[in-house]
Amino acid sequence: MTGRSGTYEPADVRDGEVRSPRDPALEAGDAHVIFIGRIRSPWKQRSECPKNMRQARDKPAGDCYLEIDQAWRSGLTGLTAGDYLHILYWMHQARRDVVLQQPRHRETPAGVFSLRSPVRPNPVAMALVKVTSIDIGTGIVGIDATDALDKTPLVDLKPYLPSIDHPPDD
Repeated sequence: MTGRSGTYEPADVRDGEVRSPRDPALEAGDAHVIFIGRIRSPWKQRSECPKNMRQARDKPAGDCYLEIDQAWRSGLTGLTAGDYLHILYWMHQARRDVVLQQPRHRETPAGVFSLRSPVRPNPVAMALVKVTSIDIGTGIVGIDATDALDKTPLVDLKPYLPSIDHPPDD
């Protein structure tokens, strides 16, 4: 049996993992997200995709860019090359039914909310990227790197603001 996205087998869990009694991918949601575009990357398959942004920046890649849909392009006004952006995206091929996971890099299972794993009830990812170029007319925003698969749906863009986003010194 495959989930609605057809990307995984629900029985496919590692030792130590616990599935949630609910699989959000199979239920009608209570929220509706409008995708504003997609992430374009050289990563066509999960096996070749970097696991995180650090790996993405270390791994040589082709062009990485955001492709913003026509209706949202004027929202790019005010952004310039050199700016940093938080991008929020929907990991459309991720599982959504595992609440306790056994990552390969950990000795013991960990809860989904203590991990950055794509496997989560709502597969929303966030990355901080640097804008390398911008063309509002075509909706193309060049970025320095991505750990997302090609054509990953883009949920939102938010500017990085050091005065707000930098944690306070303890």
